[in-house]
Amino acid sequence: MNDLVILAPIGSVIALLFAVYLTFKVLKMPEGNEKVVKISRAIRKGANAYLGRQYKVVAIFFAIMFVILCIMASQKFITPFVPFAFLTGGFFSGLSGFIGMKVATASNSRTATAAQKSLNSGLRVAFSAGSVMGFTVVGLGLLDLSFWYFFLKYWYTHVDILETAAEQIQAITSAMLTFGMGASSMALFARVGGGIFTKAADVGADLVGKVEAGIPEDDPRNPAVIADNVGDNVGDVAGMGADLYESYVGSIVSTSALAVAAGYEFKGVSIPLIMAAIGIIASILGTFFVKTKEHASQKYLLFALRRGTFLSAALIAIIAYPLVTMVLGEVGLYYSIVTGLVAGVLIGVFTEYYTADTYRPTQKLAESSLTGSATIIISGFSLGMLSTMFPVLIIAVAILASYAFAGGFVDSAMAFNHGLYGIGLSAVGMLSTLGITLATDAYGPVADNAGGIAQMAEMGEEVRKRTDALDSLGNTTAATGKGFAIGSAALTALALITSYIEQVKIINPNYNYDLTLTNPIVLIGLFIGAMLTFLFASLTMSAVGRAAQSIVVEVRRQFKEITGLMDGEADPDYATCVYLCTKAAQKEMITPAIVAIVAPILTGVVLGVAGVTGMLAGATITGFILAIMMANSGGAWDNAKKYIENDNYGGKGSDPHKAAVVGDTVGDPFKDTAGPSINILIKLLSMVSIVFAGFIMAVSLF
Repeated sequence: MNDLVILAPIGSVIALLFAVYLTFKVLKMPEGNEKVVKISRAIRKGANAYLGRQYKVVAIFFAIMFVILCIMASQKFITPFVPFAFLTGGFFSGLSGFIGMKVATASNSRTATAAQKSLNSGLRVAFSAGSVMGFTVVGLGLLDLSFWYFFLKYWYTHVDILETAAEQIQAITSAMLTFGMGASSMALFARVGGGIFTKAADVGADLVGKVEAGIPEDDPRNPAVIADNVGDNVGDVAGMGADLYESYVGSIVSTSALAVAAGYEFKGVSIPLIMAAIGIIASILGTFFVKTKEHASQKYLLFALRRGTFLSAALIAIIAYPLVTMVLGEVGLYYSIVTGLVAGVLIGVFTEYYTADTYRPTQKLAESSLTGSATIIISGFSLGMLSTMFPVLIIAVAILASYAFAGGFVDSAMAFNHGLYGIGLSAVGMLSTLGITLATDAYGPVADNAGGIAQMAEMGEEVRKRTDALDSLGNTTAATGKGFAIGSAALTALALITSYIEQVKIINPNYNYDLTLTNPIVLIGLFIGAMLTFLFASLTMSAVGRAAQSIVVEVRRQFKEITGLMDGEADPDYATCVYLCTKAAQKEMITPAIVAIVAPILTGVVLGVAGVTGMLAGATITGFILAIMMANSGGAWDNAKKYIENDNYGGKGSDPHKAAVVGDTVGDPFKDTAGPSINILIKLLSMVSIVFAGFIMAVSLF
């Protein structure tokens, strides 16, 4: 059955070929008239310029880290493969985001043009563009993992020969476990930098354009409107792609390491790799069932996207049964996988309930705007806090159930490790539908851009109505995508914490440490980890605030100084706003990244392995809850604003609408910068801890 692992590279190639097919399919669609093409090219130019500058900054960081890792490898703290795998992980993570963004910026005008024909035509173009992002991520992620798995297997069986299969697979997984640091680092830069860019532009454009000047959203007279559309792509496409790339890779490598600890050897390691390949095929089949009818309600549009996701999950559940029972002979591990699949679907359902304007929570939030900005902000915070209850309970049940199904409560010496392997498999199960799940998420920014282009190009009321429906749907799918990302991050982070402990045991089997809550070192670590997520959120929120201030000042200046701008007789200076957002994002993303990388090393040096373990646990718990609260509050504020714009509570331009816009500007950095970045933080902390485990054990004070 070990021969089935060959399905992993085959699956990765199929995913990439499907992404190529979808790219050509989208690019064959008509781009639109000259005005539409001009606006789309401006967005594309701004996005390319931003990513080009970002990658230069990131390249310097990766060069420095490569040297540090090479020094560590020379001192035998890590294997000599880690520095190079660090580069490949970062490269493929960045490449997946870059490819997804390129296709997204080429698809916005085509989506708007397709919406002239029908709602379904616009949906299919936008969803196909999002699917390119989804299948590029899983394809490149699985390709990178497959290469290193087969290379290391050859190395330890033909070059640096290890005699037993147990020794070989332990060496392979121990090395691969450290590889996720490159992907996590790239994801953090992409998510934080892109999030700062997009929300600085969005907040600046809304506050001055909609609230102060009283002009519509995406009005071409607004100098920040192009920067806002650029931000949708660099933050919500390139950033989200890099984010889920590292979740995908992290879940597979951590579960592989847990398989070895549980004694499953090569068979156990093969399961997450094969599951990833099965997920790709199921996700491809699911994409063909995403379609809608004209004049569809938001509920029907949501169902159209969910239909593909549910079908993919069902196919994976069916195929996983014979796979697990044949390879491992334990049906309980199959139920662990199903637990993760169900948990992912349920988190999406509850996120949808709390953020979609078709349900009571967001409608009540919109109603609170009748009494002003303060009440809608208070209500939004309350909604976000309440919305954390069900995801936490779902993850708790998923952890308990997957642990129990895998035999964790059985009275045997290996039961504990078997249970942990089950938890890892539940994370793999949740992420196995990533190809189509990410497609529904990346679809959102394309639809948002299409709406902006339809407004700026004056494409007609019917087209704008269709793109508004697609955009509103995109807000909800983006929120559910973030909920899915955060939920998978929690399970992946838990598996990584356990893998960190196993890595310590591999480095020094005789290393003894106390992880009980009565150990003050562990308690201190818990407090440090709990604090880190709030510190990180503060840094990213402050960064958005400072960047947005510069945009507000610039937009006000142009409205005041450019004669004829408000009358439509002169063009605004879009380029300056794009430049200001780019400059601010590159500067502001450095400090949060340094905190994420330095914190576990300093904690380890001072408090040792036990302190680091406590820190990882504290950051995972508070980070999971804080990220959900921020993402759901932000999504609900955004859709409450759109609910009012659909002729409820006074409609556009009314006082409730202005209050809702203020609420949305608070929610923007919540849902698109700080919240999503936290789930990268909790995994990057674990990855850095794993890579530097040997160094920490050698120099720590405790």
